[in-house]
Amino acid sequence: QMEQRGGGAAPVADPRGVLRQGRAFLDFFWDIAKPEQEVRLAATENLLRHLREGKKDDELKYTLKRLVEGLGATREAARPGFSLALAQVLQAFEEIPLCSILEQIKEKHNLEKVKKKLVRNAAFGNFFGVMALFQSGRLVKDRKALLESIQLLQQLTTQHTHLRDLPRKTLIDITSEVPETVFEEVLFDILQGDLSSAFTSPENLHLLLVGMQKFPGVLKPKKLKKLFGSPTVVNKENISRLVELLKSAAKSEKEDKKLPSVVLDLLQVALKEGAFELFWNEVVENGLLKEKSGPVSYMCYRLLGSALPLLSMEQLQVVLKGKVMLHYGEHVVATQLPQGFKFAAEMEGYIDTFLSGCDDPERQLAVMMGFSTLTHQGKPVLLSASRVVRHLQEVALQKYVCWLKDMFLRPDLDCCLDFSSTRQKQNRENADIAQQKTARLRKWIIHRLVSITESATRKDESLVMDIARFCFFHAFFVAKKKNSQIAEASVLPSEPLNERDHMEIESYFFGLLQTLNTLPVLGDAAEAAALREKHVRGVTADGKLWIFLLTEYANKLLSNEHIKAVKPFTKEQRDIWERTLQSVKNLQKEKKSDGAKVGAFQQLLLSMAIHLFKDQSETVDVLSDLLNCTERAFSKEAKKKKKTDNSEPGWVEVMVEILLSLLAQPSLLLRRISKSVFVWICPNLTKRGLQLILDVFDPNQEQNEESAVVVMEESNKKTKSAQDTDEEGSEDSSDEDSSDSGDEENEEVDENFRSQLMKVLQAGNTLVCDKSDEELDDEAMMALDKNISALFAEQQKRIQAKKDEKDRIRKEKILRRDFKAKVLDLIDVFLLKQAENPLVFDVIEPLLQLIEQCMSSDSDKQELDFLQKTANIFKNSLCRSKHYCKRVASLQEDVHALVQRLVQKACKHTDSAVALYYFSASLYLLKVLKGNTSSTLPPPEPKNQSDSRDKQACQLLDPGCLNVKKVAVIYQQALTQFLSKRNSPLTCSMFHDLFKRFPV
Repeated sequence: QMEQRGGGAAPVADPRGVLRQGRAFLDFFWDIAKPEQEVRLAATENLLRHLREGKKDDELKYTLKRLVEGLGATREAARPGFSLALAQVLQAFEEIPLCSILEQIKEKHNLEKVKKKLVRNAAFGNFFGVMALFQSGRLVKDRKALLESIQLLQQLTTQHTHLRDLPRKTLIDITSEVPETVFEEVLFDILQGDLSSAFTSPENLHLLLVGMQKFPGVLKPKKLKKLFGSPTVVNKENISRLVELLKSAAKSEKEDKKLPSVVLDLLQVALKEGAFELFWNEVVENGLLKEKSGPVSYMCYRLLGSALPLLSMEQLQVVLKGKVMLHYGEHVVATQLPQGFKFAAEMEGYIDTFLSGCDDPERQLAVMMGFSTLTHQGKPVLLSASRVVRHLQEVALQKYVCWLKDMFLRPDLDCCLDFSSTRQKQNRENADIAQQKTARLRKWIIHRLVSITESATRKDESLVMDIARFCFFHAFFVAKKKNSQIAEASVLPSEPLNERDHMEIESYFFGLLQTLNTLPVLGDAAEAAALREKHVRGVTADGKLWIFLLTEYANKLLSNEHIKAVKPFTKEQRDIWERTLQSVKNLQKEKKSDGAKVGAFQQLLLSMAIHLFKDQSETVDVLSDLLNCTERAFSKEAKKKKKTDNSEPGWVEVMVEILLSLLAQPSLLLRRISKSVFVWICPNLTKRGLQLILDVFDPNQEQNEESAVVVMEESNKKTKSAQDTDEEGSEDSSDEDSSDSGDEENEEVDENFRSQLMKVLQAGNTLVCDKSDEELDDEAMMALDKNISALFAEQQKRIQAKKDEKDRIRKEKILRRDFKAKVLDLIDVFLLKQAENPLVFDVIEPLLQLIEQCMSSDSDKQELDFLQKTANIFKNSLCRSKHYCKRVASLQEDVHALVQRLVQKACKHTDSAVALYYFSASLYLLKVLKGNTSSTLPPPEPKNQSDSRDKQACQLLDPGCLNVKKVAVIYQQALTQFLSKRNSPLTCSMFHDLFKRFPV
């Protein structure tokens, strides 16, 4: 059978001798045909190694026969595998003549002799055969084989049904690799027909363009004129033909979503011929863009992006202010719907590629300004948070920032390539359209400036500070007249900012402030590098906080008579401001003694001071408490004597209370600052301070006034996300609640309402109508109607009041849960940063109670998310932590008692899921006790010090601080209950975990 398969190939001396060697050799060919690429590559590599080591001619001949046969395999995945293997064999054994292999390919896959149903396989066999010869790297060196391969590819172009344009593309690839002399002496004659008909198909045009670029000495203007009648490709006579060819190329590449190679090559030839403007204006803008077709439009956009690195400054201006840019902008705005194909991300990739590869700052700046002035109703189409600015040279970045600031102060809408939708054009008579455009542009510019501080890699401290000062000034201050002493007041806005503008800039500024607080140290100086190695953030190279520099700048503005604040300070607010700055200066003197403590107070004081400009009334109270806390923490009396009176809270407790109050604020910046400040004070956290945090989760504490105040304060400032969650997450439950409780209420309401209605009707003498035939007159009837309507209106108010009360309670519950989730982050921070602190033991039971409480409460989405978060903190930050308290010797009795309580609660609980958490907590405590060194019992020593097994056994036998007898009794009782009680909440996996982790 194997001999019959080999028919038509070169004769093998002893085929049965090859086959008798075993299946290992034959398996290589089976693996080469498999669909998995890794398997194919490994088989090819192993086959080559086998052939090199064996050096047997019969095996090599059989290999060539099998590989040539496999080129026309029915399975599509097998063909490229055999082609690659053949290319590798031909590359490794250069003594094999290429012409003989090409003859084998033609004979085995003869298109004229093959059956009709196998024509497709034969066509692919010839094609992949030529590909193998080309990939071997030897084809361009063998002129005869090269000539025959090109002729074979030309024949294969007739098999367009099966191969499409693959032969033509391969022909172009091979042509681009040959030397100029070979092209002139060997290929030019056989390709002359294809070159002459360049304007008949995109493939022939592409072959001509590649030849013109690779072999300019051969395809000179005179020869081009002989070929198709004109010395150049891009000229007025060829415009219409070029447009049709490019349309055809766009439609053929629409599935690949990439720029056809012929288009980019045509652009390069147009540049070389000096006909770029003719090509861009006539072929692209007046030709292709008029074809309202998706593939053609996307091809124009891709050509725009791909052309950027090839163009000069003058040519960039033509492109960036042309119709293609305008068309692209309209596309971006029109495809903002989810189902639309969005090209904006792809265009940003083109811009990113250009900026990363361009060393000319002027060209970089031109492209950034071009895309920043493509505007829709004043708002640029380019994303304001685009990260392409990270590639800008320092000079270009500086000029771009200056241009943005100038556009903010003096918006030049005339220089923008602005467009509007059809509906907006119809409403153009709106008088406020110019103001709307200016507002949209300014909002984008501020966000663009803020995002530069995050994205740009070549930014320096002066640039970042310049942006921060600019945003801060225009958020909170207005210049009465020009002031040369303050750069931000040296130029007045051409159109004054309104209240809405200030509020939007204020919002972006606080986002910028958060970026500055987490910004790595900038600069190349040694001091900056040293601070970066220590992972210090939020400071300049000289160690000053960014926020401190901003408060100094703010103080300078407040003292300038030519500048006024948007929200002027009262005397009390100005006094608290001055007091805060003085306190910060005093803290800087204390920095050497306790850096973390000083840093925490500085950060919090300065952040609250900046918030004075946003929310003055509430910030004053918080700042006052914070200043008192600071004075108490750093007073000389507090340093000299230890606190003996536990009735008065220490500075840590006051700081914790302040942080908890800040967590209730809607400001994301304040919440993040609270978390970062808590990291600093974690080492100083006391038992009372931790208890203040844990009290938030105590259900009994929720009834206190302070808790209600926190919730009400936040409810007045609730964010949109909370409202959305409220409406979506609680819609079903509220409907159920109202339907369940509504019936009970209606019974009472109906009785009261019925009695009142009876009184009103009796007053109108309507109940005695059966005793009298007289009817009520109109006046009496009107009075009765008025009384009844008043009664119903009053009843409706009562019903609405009850609904409002229920809604208020429900929203308070959601806000309280949100607040708990934020406080839970502090617990997570404490467990991660202070895993070795004995106070960790005080967190275990409150967390377990919280999990138990969540499992027994409503199962809405918000509650489930909170439960998941609590459970993750308990498992990952506590039980699975690699670090734990190493100072348990003095707490042994308390920890053992806690183990006993946890196991007993696990046994008594009815829910196995909750019992598992209690049991896991007891195992964590066992790990802590066993990992501590006992002061009374020395650890056992191994008999053989060099034996590692003895050492491991001694480590297992060492109980540390663990009272094995006491603990054994606890778990023995639990095991007895598990084995004897039918409905025990304990599970087999709990004890399996116990015995696995603590086998001794």
